[in-house]
This record gives sequence, structure tokens and C-alpha cells, in this order.
Amino acid sequence: MSRLLQVALAGAATMALIHTGAGAQTATSPSTVSAAEARARADTIVARMTQDEKLLLVHGLFPPMAAGKSRNELIPSAGHIDGIPRLGVPLVRESDASLGVANQVEQRKGDVATALPSSLATAASFDPAVARAGGAMIGSEARDKRFNVLLAGGVNLTRDPWNGRNFEYLGEDPLLAGTLAGAHIAGVQSNRIVSTVKHLALNAQETGRMVVDAQIGEAALRMSDLLAFEIAIERGQPGSVMCAYNKVNGDWACENDHLLNDVLKRDWGYPGWVMSDWGAVHSTVKAANAGLDQQSGQELDKAPYFDAPLRAAVAKGAVSQRRLDDMVARYLTGLIQTGAYDTPMPAAAVTPPYARNAEVAQRAAETGIVLLKNQGDVLPIARTAKRIVVIGGNADVGVLSGGGSSQVRSVGGAPVETPLAYGGSASFARITYHASSPLAALRKALPGAQVTWMDGRNFNATIDAARGADMAIVFATQWTTEADDVPDLRLPNHQDALIAAIAAVQPRTVAVLETGGPVLMPWIDKVPAVVEAWYPGQRGGEAIANILTGKVNPSGRLPITFPADASQPVRPRPVGLDRLTGLDAAAAADPGAASTHVLESFPVDYVEGADVGYRWYDRKRMTPLFPFGHGLTYTSFAYRNPVVTGGRTLSVTFDVVNTGARAGADVPQMYVAKEAGGALMRLAAFTRVMLKPGETRRVTLTAEPRIVADYDVKLPGWRIDAGRYRVALGRNAADRTMVSATTVEAATMKP
Repeated sequence: MSRLLQVALAGAATMALIHTGAGAQTATSPSTVSAAEARARADTIVARMTQDEKLLLVHGLFPPMAAGKSRNELIPSAGHIDGIPRLGVPLVRESDASLGVANQVEQRKGDVATALPSSLATAASFDPAVARAGGAMIGSEARDKRFNVLLAGGVNLTRDPWNGRNFEYLGEDPLLAGTLAGAHIAGVQSNRIVSTVKHLALNAQETGRMVVDAQIGEAALRMSDLLAFEIAIERGQPGSVMCAYNKVNGDWACENDHLLNDVLKRDWGYPGWVMSDWGAVHSTVKAANAGLDQQSGQELDKAPYFDAPLRAAVAKGAVSQRRLDDMVARYLTGLIQTGAYDTPMPAAAVTPPYARNAEVAQRAAETGIVLLKNQGDVLPIARTAKRIVVIGGNADVGVLSGGGSSQVRSVGGAPVETPLAYGGSASFARITYHASSPLAALRKALPGAQVTWMDGRNFNATIDAARGADMAIVFATQWTTEADDVPDLRLPNHQDALIAAIAAVQPRTVAVLETGGPVLMPWIDKVPAVVEAWYPGQRGGEAIANILTGKVNPSGRLPITFPADASQPVRPRPVGLDRLTGLDAAAAADPGAASTHVLESFPVDYVEGADVGYRWYDRKRMTPLFPFGHGLTYTSFAYRNPVVTGGRTLSVTFDVVNTGARAGADVPQMYVAKEAGGALMRLAAFTRVMLKPGETRRVTLTAEPRIVADYDVKLPGWRIDAGRYRVALGRNAADRTMVSATTVEAATMKP
């Protein structure tokens, strides 16, 4: 979403289970026809179209700025493409998505929706069933609200922990992110509507996101970000792919011939359509010939490139008639294959079953909350704790939400909603809370305890209350948003000092973090229990209370590495932030010519290549604060009798035993690497196992072949070298307590 879109919005507002081990199932959309059948039908429809009708379908409107441009109702939302009634081509209405049917700055007055927890919370579940259920729920609400395309399926890998949009994505590992994105997309499309997958590719920071040039080698890109997209597309079969704002190796992503034509359409055989991000189109001829099929929200670009300019380009032969026909046919193919083409939308909005849908959101939050530390078994809250003080984070009224185009106006309203005075997101985002009070939920869950509340503003009174209680629960928040990166990884507003001071007087202190991603914890040695709740969504307060009191056994695992120090990540702060700050200062000093102060394109060299996240820490031999895959429970698990098998496939079979006194879920993880050459281990398989106390289950994890392989640009394609491979069966990316080795046969695979 562009800055122009931000301004426009402000003005307008004035369950299939995927198992990643042996016997894996692939989540699929509810398509009743193959891609080939859908394309054949699309071609017959295109053959009956006039040129005007073809051109109508390859550029969409941005409703808040498109008054009078359609005879149909323009619902305030992200996008609108008129249909062709005589041929049965449906009208398409698009909504921002991923976390629910978005309604930024309440552009549709009174329209609420169910808010899922952040995508990082879903990723932390390591459970494709949770991702699918969330997608199915928000897809059903989208249909009820008359939207048939959701701009969901965010799968950009986390390369930098300070990225303001990390909460919308699924972490740093391509297998985890791709698998869960595919499940989420399949869930959305089970409602016979389209989900996108986005943003192709390397949309990895918000600072300068409209101009940044992502620099990375071909093999490294294929083995990291593109692999996440490839897996997501295979598993979810999205009707559309959204290209990104940024450049990739010198070319804008939405006119990048290599990304769109070579990789997506040729190598992966993708049959659907490529839509632009809103405000991401820079040309007509180059973009069309490079593989862009549809200009989205044309009012947000400098020109309606795919309207009259495309007509002229086709007439002159600069863009072939065959290419225009292909653009239209791909659009129709995506609609047909997902079922959106043949499933009419409601004539009027229908009220969704919000109470039932809230249960889906709560389940996702409970499964994704991560117990990071629990020294001395401070949690779950013991029955002996009769005086509990809850401090900070607006926990008396709600839970924090991330900002930007994914913002859901949740059921129950926003108990806290703070406008912004500055920053890239100021015109289309507000600091918003969902109406789900952890304080109220804790009081309900602990009727025998006195649970008091302190907002934390009166420092002395807060410390006195903590000292006099049996337990202190401190809620700490970090708001992040699309269009702005966080300047550093510290908790804002002196919350670190408050937590440290409380822990100094209260030995039973619990820190509950509501953050958009990793934060530093200078107080970690003083606080016995730490819970990462992410942005926990519609029923976040109830989910947090259930985890803290033990009604739900925590089972989340980190989908992203938490650094011990700001110097550990590849880039310690947003690249280009100094340029942007200087430009803003220049514009403020020169208001008469502020529009001339434009941020020029600048490069970001992704020197880590494919070694994203935990692989970077392994490469540099650094110990993070908490590694990828880490998470504790209120029970204990053991892995026994492992058998590693090589040959044509690489797998490990073992017993998972619940050795504790509580039922709980474990997440065994399989990491692999070649023995020779000091290769880094990569997550190759994972699963989630629910066990009763004392229960044992025999589990097999089979490695994803492209994780075992390296990408060979000379083939081109994936190459598995014959030889010895190490296999670690671990609880996280740093766990090497169970390592075996076996021999694997050579193999090659298509790109």
C-alpha cells in the first residue's frame, strides 16, 4: 500500500491438516477443475470478448478515489473490477486481509470483523491446521461482506527483526512460512473466493519500501524467499500472485521479467494472474511484457498504465494481442479454478457468526503464544497466589493490534485508538487495541484471588503494589505497523526500566509481551517467567489468561530468532532510515517545495544470502537470546529410539514420549546439512504431536528435498549431492543433542 493510498484512506474515512513429515498431505483449494481445464474455459471466454471488454479486466479501481467510474456500487475497500454480465464474468471486490477482513480507519462505518492474531502467532503454532482454520474463517466473513478476493497470503521472510510488517508474515524459515501460508490460502479459498500470495519478492523492509532495490544472488534467492513462495503456491494454489513495491536486482518487482516470466510462470508453471501492489506500477509496455497481468488500484499510480496506454501499445504492436489475451485469460483462470467465477456473491451483506468465529481466533492465539522462560515453575499461576497485580499495557481494556492495511475493526470495537502525528503510516493507521481484556479474563479465571490493576504511570505506587503482591504480571507492548520500521529493538516508553524495577521487588514477576516481533530484554536475568503473546487478536485476553492459569498448556514455538543484542542481526537498524529522516527534515524546512524532496532508489545488499535468521546465527557462531523453534510447556517430552534413513529420501523415525503429568503438544523439528564443507543446518521437516501424560507415539519426519538440496544455477534446478548428511532431531534450531548421519543418493529436480 502506497503513501498515496494512505492519504486516500484518511480522506475516505474523514479444516485440511498438512503434515510436514512422512505421508505428507498437500492442502488444496476447493477447485473442482484442473488448471488446464480452467485455462481452456478461460480461453473460450476471451475469444468472445471485445477489445474494450478485455481492457476492462486488466486494471482495477481504488474505490475511495474512483467515484463515478463504475455503474456498480463501490464498497470502500482495496479494489474493484467490473464484470461482464453478458459473458458471466463476475464483478470482483477486493479486501485487504491476512488477519481478517480489514477496515482501516473505519472506512466502512460500523462494519466489524473477527480479528485473527498476528501471522507470527499463527506461525508460532507450527500447525498448518491452525493456519487453514484461520484462513477459512476470514474467507467466510469476506464472502458474507461481498468480497471475492482477499489480499491475504503474506509470505515474505523475516530478514530483519525491526521490519514494521513482520507481524503480518510467517517468520524467517522458508519451509515453515511456505507451508503455513499454503494452508492459510487454501482455507481462504475453501469459500470459493480468491486469495493472493504476496509480495513477490523481497519486500523485506518498510523504510523506503517504494524505492528500495533488493540485491541478492540467484541461488540464494531461490533457496530462501522464493522457496517460501514456491511451497505456498504448491500447497495453497492461490488464484493470484501480488508483486511487490521494491526493485529486485535493479528492476521493479512488478516489471521484473525474471521473477514473473522466468521463475513464476515458466519454472513453476503458475496458471493464475499477477496483480500489482497498490501503487507499484511504473510502466505499460515493460510491465505487460515482463508478466504483470493486472494493474491494481490504478488511481494510486502515476497513470492508468493498463487502460488507454495499454490499448495504444497493443495497437502499435509494442505489446502483442496474444499477450493481452493471456493477461485476461490468466485473470479468468484464477477466478474459475478457485470457484469464485461460478459462485455468486450475496446480494446484500450477511452477518457472520461472530461468536463461533471468535473461537477460531482464540484457538489460534492459544496455540501460538510462546512460553519463553519459566524459571522455578512460576507459571502456571499457583492456587497459593491470592494477591496478583496486573500492570501496564492497557491490559484492563484490551490487547494490542499491528497497524496498516491489515487492520481489522474487530467485534466489540476499539477501546483504545490513538491517531499518529507523523511517520509513513500516519494517514492510514492508528494505534489500535481489540476489546479483549486480559485483566477481566484473569479475574474470571481466578475467582479466589484478588487481582488488582495498575496502569504503571505512577511509578512509586506501581512498585509498592508489586512489592505487596504474591505475583506481578507486567504487560509490555511494542506497536509496529506497515509503512514504518521500528528504529531499534528496545521496548518503547521506558518499559524495560519498569519491568526491571518491578522484578527487583517482586521475585514472582511474569512479563507478557505483545510485540510485532523480537525485542531486546535487558531484564531477562531478573524476570523468572516471560510469555510472548504477539498481537493475540479478537480473543487475546482470554487466550493469555488461559495460558497463564494453565487451562491451556502453552505449545507455541518461535518462528523467528530473538537476538541477545542489537549487534547480532545482519543489519542493526533499517537501511535508508538516515536518508528518509534527512529527506523529511529537508521537506519540513522547505515547505514551498516539499514535493520535490523525493527519496531516490537505494540498494540493500542481502549479504546473508540464503542464510536467513537462525542460519545467520549458526554461520556467525552467535548465541541468540532465544533460538528459532524455542518454546516451553508445562509438561516434558522425550525423544527415544531414533532411526535415520537415507538413500533416495532422508527421514528420521522416533518415539515422542510425554514424560510429564499434563497433556500437551510437542513440536519435533528435523534439521539437515551435508557433512562436508561445514554446511549449515536447515529446517527440513516438523510436526506437531498432542500427547496425554505417559503417552508414546512413533513419528516419522521426511525431509523436504529442496531443503536437502542446493540450487544450481548451471542446471538450472535443485541438486542433491551424493554423500553423508547430518540429521539433528531437535527442539529448536540450536539443539544438537541428537545428531545422526546417513548417506543420501544424488538427485536433481526442476527449478
